[in-house]
Amino acid sequence: MAMVAVFWLQSIWSTSQDVQTVPYSQFQTELQQGKFSNVVVGQQTITGTLKSPDATGKKIMVAVRVDPQLAGQLQRQGVTYSQAYSNTWLSNILSWVLPALVFFGVWYFMVRKFAEKQGGMGMGGFMSIGKSRAKVYMENSTGVTFADVAGVDEAKAELEEIVDFLKNPVDHSRLGARAPKGVLLVGPPGVGKTLLARAVAGEAGVPFYSISGSEFVEMFVGVGAARVRDLFEQARKQAPAIIFIDELDAMGRARGFNPFGGGGHDEKEQTLNQLLVELDGFDSSTGLIILAATNRPEILDAALLRAGRFDRQVLVDRPDKIGRVQVLQVHVRKIHLDPKVDLEQVAALTPGFSGADLANLVNEAALMATRNNAQTVTTEHFTLAVERIVAGLEKKNRLLNPKERDIVAHHEMGHAIVSMSLPGTDVVHKVSIIPRGVGALGYTIQRPTEDRYLMTREELENKMAVLMGGRAAEHIVYGHWSTGAADDLAKVTDIARSMVTRYAMVDKLGSMTLENAPQTMLGGPVMPQQREYSEQTAREVDCAVRELVNAAFTSAKAILQSKRAMLDEGARQLLDKETLSGAELKALTQIAVPAESAAAETNAEMKPAPAASPASA
Repeated sequence: MAMVAVFWLQSIWSTSQDVQTVPYSQFQTELQQGKFSNVVVGQQTITGTLKSPDATGKKIMVAVRVDPQLAGQLQRQGVTYSQAYSNTWLSNILSWVLPALVFFGVWYFMVRKFAEKQGGMGMGGFMSIGKSRAKVYMENSTGVTFADVAGVDEAKAELEEIVDFLKNPVDHSRLGARAPKGVLLVGPPGVGKTLLARAVAGEAGVPFYSISGSEFVEMFVGVGAARVRDLFEQARKQAPAIIFIDELDAMGRARGFNPFGGGGHDEKEQTLNQLLVELDGFDSSTGLIILAATNRPEILDAALLRAGRFDRQVLVDRPDKIGRVQVLQVHVRKIHLDPKVDLEQVAALTPGFSGADLANLVNEAALMATRNNAQTVTTEHFTLAVERIVAGLEKKNRLLNPKERDIVAHHEMGHAIVSMSLPGTDVVHKVSIIPRGVGALGYTIQRPTEDRYLMTREELENKMAVLMGGRAAEHIVYGHWSTGAADDLAKVTDIARSMVTRYAMVDKLGSMTLENAPQTMLGGPVMPQQREYSEQTAREVDCAVRELVNAAFTSAKAILQSKRAMLDEGARQLLDKETLSGAELKALTQIAVPAESAAAETNAEMKPAPAASPASA
């Protein structure tokens, strides 16, 4: 636009000088009179310089050219004639300027949109692409304290010391001690690692910089390293402060492992190298502490975990039963809970649940109560929520024919009766033949009485017998096999193989481990294990596994044969009600047992489950 204005002013200035535009006929008359000293003929105009100024004081005359033939005819007729002049200088200029303006406008629009996605505004955001994108929470604005964290008392106790360092650095350094530079929170997904980090900042009342490891790595080379530098520079200015890097494995995985992605010039490796430099480049006495979280510590680079960088690793594990009760107490504050609900009973139904799973359970129970138009959330709603999470969505529209329903009823009662008959097994909480999930035509829910961390051989054999109870019931009643026990067979085989190869519970093979726990590749699937024993030993392993599985089936079948009346009555009630509770199952144990079966049942309960016989060579 500035160029257009310049040309316009120039045009006005030139027209205001000694130039006079006249008709072509007048120009010819003046030419015939010999008034011009010279004439310049252009493509569209003719410019003549007068020998002396005319009456108006002008020295230059300009006329638009006319076709000579037409001009001759008009002159013979005595007509004053001229031709309209079309000034094309502006169109010529715009033909060059407008495309450039359009291109600049499109480029500016794209840059602005990109800058807004990067968290900046306009050109400033584009130029600040290397700036840190960490979310900053000032002082208590995280809104989380240790009172909001439950079920991880050991981890919370470790982090309370970090809070004391930030609050009272002088008291903790009086004996020469220093705060750890980095604290790595390790644990499975959903256990509350991020919540713990925010609680540390909320308790300490210091600025909290939160960022994910994936946000450091972008498509531009060097951006990750620049963001690391900028993040630490900002945090140093606000010290004491906490930097929290979530999903550290996204940027801190071991270097040089990927055979397809380059070496030191790889973008992720540059980002990791810069992080290592920054961890070495600050003094913990300044009050700057790095918190990080990962659920895959085995793939992190060794240089990242050495002393002086991440000095302390805090395990955040799934809560035990007491911890689950505490977590439930935190989450039920937000719902209308029935006073009769026993949270210990709910916690007993959720072994292995993480904090996130328990929060989801409470929400599902509240949804169940809302769906049923209930005024409060009851124990029954929690039970339905557990079934929804563990077994899957209820498939009421999946209709089974009468024969299949009868098979499923006997199958599930087989599991329940064997479990109630063997010592040391989990209490049966509920049995149902309502289809759920993808392929479950029925399910049996057991409630452990306590959290267990060790299991003996006898307990594993009893567990296998419970799993084989469904298959044994089908064989006793119908005399054939079905596909309904496929999942049970897979679980039984896994337990038996682990007993043989990992736990060394077969005397014939000695006290040695033949296989280790499955290991995962870096960012990939399970690594295939290389067999480190001979073909002869492999044959003995297969024989031992087969004998353990067969012994479990024999044990389950013997129990069900001795309690055939209970099996048939339980299946009949299941077909009528579709679901039996623990109290109803307990009432089934009062059914009279035939005299010839009573002795066999007594002997079966007095004797332990059949042990696997030694494998032949």
